Order: sequence, then structure tokens, then C-alpha cells
Amino acid sequence: MDDKKVIYYSDELNDEFSSAKITPIKIDGNYKYQHSLLWDFCSFIAQNILSMPIKVGYSKIKFRIKYIGKEKLKKCKKEGYFVYVNHTQEFADTFIPSIPICPKRNFLIVNPENISMKFLKTIVKLLGAIPVPGDKESMKNFMDIIEMHIQKGHSITIYPEAHIWPYYTKIRPFKSVSFQYPVNLKKPVFCMTNTYQSYGKNKDKIKIVTYIDGPFYPNAELPKKQQKEELRNMVYNCMTERSKNSNIEHIKYIRREAQN
Repeated sequence: MDDKKVIYYSDELNDEFSSAKITPIKIDGNYKYQHSLLWDFCSFIAQNILSMPIKVGYSKIKFRIKYIGKEKLKKCKKEGYFVYVNHTQEFADTFIPSIPICPKRNFLIVNPENISMKFLKTIVKLLGAIPVPGDKESMKNFMDIIEMHIQKGHSITIYPEAHIWPYYTKIRPFKSVSFQYPVNLKKPVFCMTNTYQSYGKNKDKIKIVTYIDGPFYPNAELPKKQQKEELRNMVYNCMTERSKNSNIEHIKYIRREAQN
């Protein structure tokens, strides 16, 4: 294995391996989550019309992407839902979930770094980025915009692992905190697991096969804390099982304690 394709890690929950180094803006009570009708129309055009050929073309050419289980999304085509995805691509992760979800509009919960790029922040916002809040005042606005999109029948994509590990073939442990949204709003959950599989004459080329599973529902008979944990476990276990379909390792991840 080439040294350039080996990454050493020490913390599965907090290590970040994105190549982008961006100073995030402060998301406070002044941050504008909700926009005008004109902005919303422009966002729809950007999300589902102008950018869609680019999303599909890039995914097909770069990754030969294949989706398995798209028909499951039809079960909830008339209502809003949440989608949980493993975080293994810096660029493609911003639209891989949107392709099978279309024509339903898909929004993404992102870190503030994603909307802090000087020349791209407006485009990223138009494409559906919703940055996580930085204080209590912005938290209220953040929760309001999530509820608004869900009530309109849109989907919200969440990357529960939070940090990017390029081409990682397993599922990292993640907390149940992000499952408060479907629990509080009593909405279904889907998960998409991106796996890396070999193809070609020598089986040395990589394609992405994305498995779609769900819907999973919160158990209203349990206290909310237990609902979050149960929902988290269902999604985590499903994604872990699907990740076993990866059969090629482009980047090798080694825990630091295991170094010789």
C-alpha cells in the first residue's frame, strides 16, 4: 500500500480528514435561515433543475454510482422525512442523496465551514445547506426551518458521523443526538450507505454502490430519549451491515496505537 493512501487516526468520533481548511463563520441569532419566496424559487431551480444534470453526470462518470433500494423512498413520497448517510466524500456527499430523492427537494444539515467559503457560500445555500447553530438564539431558528421543510414534504439529509473520512469502508460510531429531529416531529427515517466496490478487468477500479433502507419510525410508546436511541441503533446496525458489501480499499485507515 502506497504511503499516500494510508491515514492514521486516533478518535473515530472527532478526527477530521477533509482537505479543505476553512475558518467557519459564526452562526448566531442574526443568521438568516428563512428567505423570501423569490429566494426559495431560485433555490428550487438550482437544486432540482440546473444542478441535477451535473450531479448525475459527475456521479456516473467519476463513481459509476448505482443505487439499490430507490423504490423504498416511494413509501413516503408525500411526506417529509430524514435521511442518514455515511460521510466519505468531500464533494459528492453534497448531492449523492439528492439524486434518488428527486423530484422531492432535499436539504442538508452541514457544518458552518460549508457556508463560509467567500465565493461559493451563496451557491451552497441555494443548493440546500442548513448550517448547525452556534448559540441558543440560532438554535430556535434552526429548528423552525427544519420543521418548515419537513412540513412542506421535503427531505433533510444528515451525516451522523459528522466528519469526513474519504473512502472509508466501515461505519464509524455516532451519537443519537441527531435523531431528535424525527422523534420530535414524528417523521420517518431512511438511511443511505455508500459502499466502495471493485470493477474492471483487474477488479482494481472503484465504483460507489449506495444502499437505501427504510422507512424506520420512532416508537411513540417509548420516552423520547429511548426513541432516539432505538432509532439510532436501527440505522447504525443497518448501515453497518450494508457496509460489509465494500470489497476494495482505496485508503487504508490505521488506528495510531496499532503502528509498529
